[in-house]
Amino acid sequence: MAKVYLEKLSVLVSSLKLSDEITGSIEAKHFFSGAALYVNGTICVSWSPVGLPFKLPQRDVEQLINSGKAKPLKYFPKGHIKKGYALFESPEEKKPTYWKKYFKVASEQV
Repeated sequence: MAKVYLEKLSVLVSSLKLSDEITGSIEAKHFFSGAALYVNGTICVSWSPVGLPFKLPQRDVEQLINSGKAKPLKYFPKGHIKKGYALFESPEEKKPTYWKKYFKVASEQV
């Protein structure tokens, strides 16, 4: 299953030409049941069955969650909330360009 998400994440990163806009090394790798985007060796975005979470400034996370655009990131129903991440469910329903701003901000968090 992780291979599917690695492919989705890689295609999205490539289509947005993020390597032209993000300073530092960018690498997508699989993990457990999903894939993660690393910038300079640190995870800032992942894609898994729960959706597409971005590491963002806490004020942005709170605003996105309060507006209903995102949800808190929890990998398990009874798990703890992963601070500093905004989870977008069903990311494929949005056009790829919608995600570009989030990738850029997330890459600045590492």
